Amino acid sequence: MARSSVVILVADGIRPDTLAAAMTAGEVPALAQLSADGGMHVVSSVFPSVTGPAYTPFIMGRYPGPVGLPGIRWYDRAASATARLPRARSYVGSEFRKIDRDLDPLAPTLFELSDSNLAALSVIGRGLKPRDREGHTIAFGLRAARVHFSGNVRGWLAIDRDIGALIARRIRGERPRVAFCALTGIDKTSHAEGHDAPVVRDALRTVDETAAQIRADAERDGRWDAMHLWIVSDHGHSPVRFHEDLAGLIQSWKLGVIAHPWIYGPGRDVAVMVSGNAMAHLYLELGSRSPTRAPWSAHEKKWAWLPERLLERESVDLVLLPLEGNSCEVRGRGRGTAHVTMQNGRYTYRPVTGDPLALGAHESLSHDDAYDATMASDYPDAIVQIAHLAGSARVGEIMLSASRNWDYRAKWEPIPHVSSHGALHREHMQVPLLLNRPASGVPRRTADVMPSALSALGVAVPAGLDGRSFL
Repeated sequence: MARSSVVILVADGIRPDTLAAAMTAGEVPALAQLSADGGMHVVSSVFPSVTGPAYTPFIMGRYPGPVGLPGIRWYDRAASATARLPRARSYVGSEFRKIDRDLDPLAPTLFELSDSNLAALSVIGRGLKPRDREGHTIAFGLRAARVHFSGNVRGWLAIDRDIGALIARRIRGERPRVAFCALTGIDKTSHAEGHDAPVVRDALRTVDETAAQIRADAERDGRWDAMHLWIVSDHGHSPVRFHEDLAGLIQSWKLGVIAHPWIYGPGRDVAVMVSGNAMAHLYLELGSRSPTRAPWSAHEKKWAWLPERLLERESVDLVLLPLEGNSCEVRGRGRGTAHVTMQNGRYTYRPVTGDPLALGAHESLSHDDAYDATMASDYPDAIVQIAHLAGSARVGEIMLSASRNWDYRAKWEPIPHVSSHGALHREHMQVPLLLNRPASGVPRRTADVMPSALSALGVAVPAGLDGRSFL
């Protein structure tokens, strides 16, 4: 009898409505069959909703900030992950290889808890043997860099086809307990041509073909009844019409700025770290000798003008100011101020001078109730995500979530982005979860994927996870 196994395919960047439309149109028959067999759920991703941090739920069952990944770019205030200057981290490029060492070593990965694994294009690889990690060689890195920096987005489709065929072949031959494969063509083509472009459907068909091959092989070999095949995404997308050069803007206010790709030089005031590109961390007092982030109250006297001025910009939807512990002041452009707090595992959203998240007041909500209270809003799961990110050691003193039609990186992208993600908007935060058999529980968040995989394998779920098993 075949041992139970879990295969997770990440259709990086797909939105639930795009997937549903493709299934209805008959363009992705294998995915439509999965939906008919097990169901399609709409679940919440994490903040920031960006590749890299948004993989921690799948592989660790944790939200990204508390385990050390506050964004795809961040400033290492405490020099906790860098031994020398510069302390600015970016996972877009060669520093991608530093993600595993930046993660909390006490937070286990799915790969560390499973006895046999296979992964392709996994952002997180801790617990994988080198031979079981596809897409992590220098040769592949050069290929990906060539496609990225040339702006040849259709080159990502060829990469997806090769990776999908390779992972299917290795699953067939090696039968790992856990197989994880990220196919990134949907995200890359969405950035370049828009999420509703025909080329995005082309990329989605590669996901469908990969799933179809894995299923056909498992049915032929008698493994299908013991296999869990799940399709999920890490974030969505929304159109971008305007690009705010956030680093240039702050520099124009007579401040010394660090921002990628140029992060060298003394005497800086603010580090501008953009993710996605619709979210950003701003780190203040870079010359301070304090290795830890002080709450906003410690900076307010000197820096009160900065969030006020940022909220005058059309590009800024939300300004988040971390307070003590897991508390955060939330300011919405033209919508006043509120406080988000997590204490003893309960969540509170309390309007102060307004209701920036348009949720109404909520007191002492449970983890699940906080999700249910926000799922129909423009900011799904915002109370939980803001509280956890604000309490993280590596976040900026100011965090920004962009307005619709805007992002924060006007320069340095190989292609102009016409679609983006990273913010708290529902188009970025809601993602599909396809299961090949019905769930016995209610899937709510991408963080539920990892503990559910452990349950499917019969492996004990460790304490301290943010997700809950839906099996």
